[in-house]
Amino acid sequence: MTSSILRPRGRVRVRTAPMGIAAGGTESTRILDWHHPRVAMLVRGLGTTAPSGTASGTESTAADQVQALRGAHRWIATAVRPVYSVQDERPVSEVLRRGRGSCSQRLAVLEAVARASGVATRVRGLVVDGTFWYPRFPRLHQIVPDQVLLAWPEFRIDGLSPDGHPAAPWLTVSELFGDLDELSGDPGGGFTNADAETLFEALSRTAIDWDGSTACPSTGAPCDLSAHVLADLGHFDSRDELFARHGQTLCKIARLLADPVLGRRAAGA
Repeated sequence: MTSSILRPRGRVRVRTAPMGIAAGGTESTRILDWHHPRVAMLVRGLGTTAPSGTASGTESTAADQVQALRGAHRWIATAVRPVYSVQDERPVSEVLRRGRGSCSQRLAVLEAVARASGVATRVRGLVVDGTFWYPRFPRLHQIVPDQVLLAWPEFRIDGLSPDGHPAAPWLTVSELFGDLDELSGDPGGGFTNADAETLFEALSRTAIDWDGSTACPSTGAPCDLSAHVLADLGHFDSRDELFARHGQTLCKIARLLADPVLGRRAAGA
């Protein structure tokens, strides 16, 4: 049985804005603090700085931007150790200093790199059933929160074909490494949420589908994760806005007590 006790009080998580209304942006925010020297150094090292004389990166082709984001994802997957941190609002510069982060924090690093490179980002807010995380905590179901608030990034890549990409110019992080139908054919199957592989790593090899539009081969784990979605909160200009409006997954006291322990525990341990 999941627990509702750990959820922030007084938060009603329902969609309050139409899908797609958020324009996103490239600004540095409290979480996506890409102006911080530590983040700026990473961006320079990755070679993804926005072209000179433009704030939007429009001088780069869509393919160049996608390849740069893939390279940044691979670097983060290798350099930022996956842990069970529960502080979703931790600034990217601090995640890099620690060298470890949760899926949410590592996705934030990718967003910060994108914004620093002139690629606008926004997030889709998804409320996911806590039972989705049962395989990671087989003996601790009673302390798993009943709702997990997920900030799922999207990147504005001008030049995507409206015919081949209905949501053009927005590319979800699920599609960063290819079309969901193509990714769903991975022989390893879908995402199991049961071992060392996290959502962050999995999206580079298999479909992560929150809408129920794809299906993995019947012999593996499913790619369609839509059954775990309790609510779709729509799009927000930044993850800062999402968490300000809907709170983080855990209440403040739970985060303060849990993060010193879970924030050092390797994902899959």
